[in-house]
Formats: sequence, C-alpha cells, structure tokens
Amino acid sequence: MSRLLALAAWALPLSFAQFIPAPTDLIQAKGYANISVRYKEVPTGICELDPNVKSYSGYADIGENQHVFWWFFEARNQNASTAPLTVWINGGPGSSSMIGLFQEMGPCYIDKNGNPYNNPYSWTNASNMLFIDQPTQTGFSYSIPVPAYKDGESGQLTVLPNTTCPDYAKNWACGTYSYFNQSLTADSTPAAAPSMYKTLQGFMGAFPQYSSGELFFATESYGGHWAPVFNEYILEQNANLAEGARKINFAGVIIGNGWHDPLIQYQSYYNFTVNPGNTYDYDPFTDSQKARMYNNLYGPGNCYDQIADCYARGTNQDCSLADNFCARQVELLFDNLAKRDELDIRYLSPNPFPPEYFVKYLNTPKVRQGIGAYVNFSKSSNAVGLAFGSTGDGGRVLTILTDMKKLIDANMTLIMFYGDADYNCNWLGGEAVSHKIGAPGYEAAGYTDIISSDSIVHGQVKQAGKFSFLRIYESGHLVPFYQPLVSLEMFQRALAGLDMATGKTVVGKGYLTKGTQKSTYREGKRTRRVAREGDEDVARGKEWETGRERVKNMGVEVIPVMEGGEQSNRGNNVYVSWKMNMNKTPVMVHASLTAMLMFQ
Repeated sequence: MSRLLALAAWALPLSFAQFIPAPTDLIQAKGYANISVRYKEVPTGICELDPNVKSYSGYADIGENQHVFWWFFEARNQNASTAPLTVWINGGPGSSSMIGLFQEMGPCYIDKNGNPYNNPYSWTNASNMLFIDQPTQTGFSYSIPVPAYKDGESGQLTVLPNTTCPDYAKNWACGTYSYFNQSLTADSTPAAAPSMYKTLQGFMGAFPQYSSGELFFATESYGGHWAPVFNEYILEQNANLAEGARKINFAGVIIGNGWHDPLIQYQSYYNFTVNPGNTYDYDPFTDSQKARMYNNLYGPGNCYDQIADCYARGTNQDCSLADNFCARQVELLFDNLAKRDELDIRYLSPNPFPPEYFVKYLNTPKVRQGIGAYVNFSKSSNAVGLAFGSTGDGGRVLTILTDMKKLIDANMTLIMFYGDADYNCNWLGGEAVSHKIGAPGYEAAGYTDIISSDSIVHGQVKQAGKFSFLRIYESGHLVPFYQPLVSLEMFQRALAGLDMATGKTVVGKGYLTKGTQKSTYREGKRTRRVAREGDEDVARGKEWETGRERVKNMGVEVIPVMEGGEQSNRGNNVYVSWKMNMNKTPVMVHASLTAMLMFQ
C-alpha cells in the first residue's frame, strides 16, 4: 500500500498560472563521483530567519532526465563545519520531503497568511539538515520539465503545446511540471537506492565543509522501506568505492512510524482496531464489520495468503495484486467505515492538521526563485506512486529486516519511533517488527518512561544497546509535529549516543532498559470530550500563553476548557479546544501544543 499522505498538493490552488523558465542564477559545481550539482544560497527569510545560519538549495543532476532537488540548512548555535549531517526524506512513495521541512522538524513553519515563522524545535538545533525530494518526479525534482495543465480532481497532467493556459483550464492549474512518465522514475525501493547514493555524492562533493563528520539518515512512513535498503546500499558502496566517489561516514538510522514488513503490519490493522485494540479505547467497528475484516485478512486466498505468496514467489504481479487487495480490503475498511483519519484516529476525516499553508507558499514566485526551482511544487507524485504500485513494492519485505539487523551488528544507531494514535503505520505493528529483527539483548529489555526536559512523560522506550523502539503518546503519524519537544530531544540523544529514556547515559552493547515487557499506558476515552463555543463547560477568559504564538499562526481560536475533575496520570495537563476558523471543526489539544486530540 502506498503510504502517501492525505490531501494532494493540487487541492490548494495557486492564484495564477506559473510557467517557469530555467533558473539562470545557479552556481555550477562538480560533486564526488562526477555528479553535477547546481545550487544557490537561499535568502534569509524564505525559511531560516537567522541571518547567521546559511541555507542552500538546488539540484543534483544524477543522470539524463534525472534531476533531484535538495535543500540544506546549517545547524544552529554551533559550528556547522563540525556538526553531523542528517539526511531527511519523507515516505510515500512519492511524498515530498518539504512535508518534513515545513510541517515537522525544519527551521520554519508557514502561517495562514503565507509568512514563515520560527520553529524552536527544529532538528537544526542539533545537526546540519539535508532534505531531499526523491525519487525523480517527487516534489521539486523532475525528469523533463514541460508546460502542462493539472486536473484539480485527479491530479492528471495534460501537456500543453506552449506556455498559454487554454480557456478550458483553470488558470491556477497551468504551469511547469515534471513530465508524467513512470519509466523516468524508480519503480521500487532497490531501484531508488543508487539515485539516493548519487545525490549524496553530488552534495558532499559540492559542500565538503559540511560532509566531514558523521551522517545520519532520518525518515518516516514508507521510509521504513527506504532507510534500511538505502543504507545497506551505501555500506556496500563504501566497501567497494568507485573511482572519484567519497566514503560516507554513516552512523545511524532514525525511522518514524515506518512501514517495514507488510505480512506483520497488515495484520496490525486488525490488532489496532479489534484485538487488543488501541490505547484510546476507540472501537470503530460493529461485530459484523470486525468479522469482515478478519475474513479479509485471514480467509483462504485473502490478504495474509496473498502477501505470503508475494514473499515466496516475488513476481511483480503477485506482489502488486497482494498489496492492492490488502490495502482495499483490510487497511481501507477503517477509512470507509470509521470516517476517521488514518494518520491520527483522534480526528475526523479530513484532518485539518498539520496545516498545509506551505504548499501554496512554495508555489509563489518569490520562493520558487529564491530556491532555484524549475518546476511547480506538488506535495505528492502520482507517477512515483503508480510506478511503485506496478511492482508491488509496498507489499514486499525485501531485505529490510536483514538490513536493520546489519546496522545493529555494526554498532550503529537504529531508532524506531511511533506515534500511538496513527493507524496507517501503527505502533503495534512496529513493535512486532522490532521483535522480529533479532537485536541482541532486546527480548530481555523492558519498557521505561521517556523523561523530557518538561518533566512530562511523553512515551516509553525499550532499548538494547544502540537499538531502540519508542512509543510516543498522543501523537499521530507526523510525530515531530504533534510532539515537537520529545522528538527533538530523542534526535539529540541519538546523535550524541545517549540513552533514549533520560539522555544521561552513554549507551554501549550491554545497555538494556528495565521495566515491563509491554507498554500499557492508555490515553482512554477522556480525550473524547470536545468543547464547542457556547457549551456550558467552556471557561471564558484569557488565552493560554503556552503555545499561543503557534496557535495564532495556525489560524485557530483558543478557548480554555474545564476538565471537570479528570486528571492525567502523566502530569497536570490542561486541555483546551481549538475552533478552526476555516470550517469551525472543534478539536481538543494539549495546552502545550504537543498533542492534538479529537473525537466527535
């Protein structure tokens, strides 16, 4: 199943046609392995607001009709030439890494008026960050730039003969796009690995001053496929270095809500919704619907059998049919019957969070010129999704678990973290995968609380050596958005080689967390209560100061809500309601804005 995030980029219209000429102000450079790189320094204020922190963006021209967009940010408050380099890629397949940059851990967010504002929890507080749109035709990356019209309903591209927007087309949908051609992008995770490696060689050669230290690889969602396979490929290339290539000082992998092993994780949809269920006590199905899901999963010739056949035979047809069947008949039952958001079960669908103001922002001429983009921005790529669907890549386990075990055996950092309100790549499936990897000592480790600097327990961790599995409370699919503080501190601890629980102990091969074998904390139904304007339990008064600026920038109204005596066992948490200005949808959020909780 494609892990593409909801809400396509074309759902947010531009105000005018944007046919884009080729950028003429890019600096030409030659990277390692003879990879050509074009780039420019991004003006302060496009995203990073500190004039003392540099940012660059551009393209790695890794082959004919293969132009990969990247955006680099120096680390804040430290010497960028000695700071580690972290590569971030989003999932999909075909999801732009601008999602991570502007909705999760980048230096800025975009407000409702299209203005950037500072993200104090940016991962650039700990590392140089390199965001890459891959494979080709994802985000700002392109194969062949063409004038085209994009249909607002289907996202289908119609190539135009010139840069005149026809009368039948909505003016905002005309522009310069990457030519829609599945043969000009990767169609599987293994096929995408060489392109990622070439992109890194190009960047590191063009910017050796940022490439001398350790390199970490961070990702989420379909990144559960990307990261293990890509990094095994990098290690293979390091061992057999081609002429002109540079050895990559690879140090570890961080994966959020990853899609790793379909045979395990398709079963976890039943586990998460039926037995044992989720920790929000949300039961979405009737008894007959539960029986239907069980049969679709385990009935003769159904999902489990088809994925097993894919594993055994490995043909494109077997794997594509299996993945499609499981997605439609198992995973999407939740979407069709529960009407909740897959990426955060606390929300009705469509989920208004995180806000997507960045999509329109990236398609403004000022920003596009400031970063040297040659095509209009699309949040996700249909071409990439269809290409991967044709091989059934999402239904394959590939060498993923073996590759993860190799990282552990090489004493590299490997972190799996999961927001526990995500159904799409849920934590129960991730936990089951973590046990299948075979990390030394892991079965003897126990869950212990994660202690953050705010003294609130935001989750639990089970850790053996440098391998750890984290369950993050009250978080959807995009953990750095929902829980920015704990995700930043997790990242800082990973880079420093410290334990995930406290950040005070240097971990070695013998390190084990102590605690229960299961993480049993339940958020429960207390999060169901939603205050609406005019409700008797709404306390009129001063806005909460905590997180106030972030609330204002998202375009919501904050109303304090009385808890009626209910008390969280994780601290003195106060909940407030958000009233979205755009559609008046009532939402509950933690006053610290590190959790957003909604039920009808």
